[in-house]
Amino acid sequence: MKTIVNVETGEVTQRELNAEELAQQAIDEATFNAREQSKAEQAAAKQTLLDKLGITEQEAALLLGGTN
Repeated sequence: MKTIVNVETGEVTQRELNAEELAQQAIDEATFNAREQSKAEQAAAKQTLLDKLGITEQEAALLLGGTN
C-alpha cells in the first residue's frame, strides 16, 4: 500500500503498489538485508579478533588512539 499526501490540500490517498514499485521494493529490501548481514559479519569478526587478543573494544580504541 502506498500513501500519497497532498500537502497543499491535506488530501490523503492510498493505493496499491504497481509492478515497478513492487520490483523496487524487493530490490531495496534485498539491499537492506545484505547490508545488515554484512554489518553482523563485521561485528562478529571484530569480536573474534578482540577475543583472540584478550582485550575489550575500549582497550583496542585506546591502543589505536581513537574513542571507538
